[in-house]
Amino acid sequence: MMPSILVVEDEPAILELIKVNLVDAGYEVKAAEDAETAHEALKQELPDLVLLDWMLPGQSGLALARQLRGDARTRELPIIMVTARSEEGDRVAGLEAWVDDYVTKPFSPRELKARIKAVLRRRAPEAAQEPLQAGPLKLDPLTHRVTVAGRAVTLGPTEFRLLRFLLARPERVHSRTQLLDHVWGDHVYIEERTIDVHIRRLRLALAPFGADALIETVRGSGYRLALPPSV
Repeated sequence: MMPSILVVEDEPAILELIKVNLVDAGYEVKAAEDAETAHEALKQELPDLVLLDWMLPGQSGLALARQLRGDARTRELPIIMVTARSEEGDRVAGLEAWVDDYVTKPFSPRELKARIKAVLRRRAPEAAQEPLQAGPLKLDPLTHRVTVAGRAVTLGPTEFRLLRFLLARPERVHSRTQLLDHVWGDHVYIEERTIDVHIRRLRLALAPFGADALIETVRGSGYRLALPPSV
């Protein structure tokens, strides 16, 4: 599953340049030309990151960023602000809105991709397209391969996403609701007990390799991926 980015940009030429480069880098890109359209897109589905132009028709990008940070559903959404402004006061204002990073026009596609990768690595590590590992258990999102001590593990697509999310946040306990929102998406409505079914399938796939014990049940709280003692 490709990491998704919502690009909020009203200049068609810049939007097309960004889309071409991000798609080439392996991202799924959705576009919005103003804050209102962006709000509608976010209601449907949350992306992994928002690339937000400061100067938009109607509501500004900065105002939109502040709204997103004030909403519990979008509070943790990674945001990179793109702007032609470079004054120190503007930069501080953007950061005060809890924007994760700030890119000034004109920028190179290479710089933009590096900034996106850095923010995802920090805020949404399962979307950063980098290998994840816990002891002998390794997941490579680019090749879509999971191995234990070099031996291939066969997983279904849902179990792969579930393991990827847990590996990106080792030792942290996640409730069923959190797993549903982050692995299935908050736009999908399924029973919380569905998580238990996929956890069981994940453990069964890891069991022949002795790695099923890494997926722990925390009674009354949810699940976590435990790091081996040697890590």
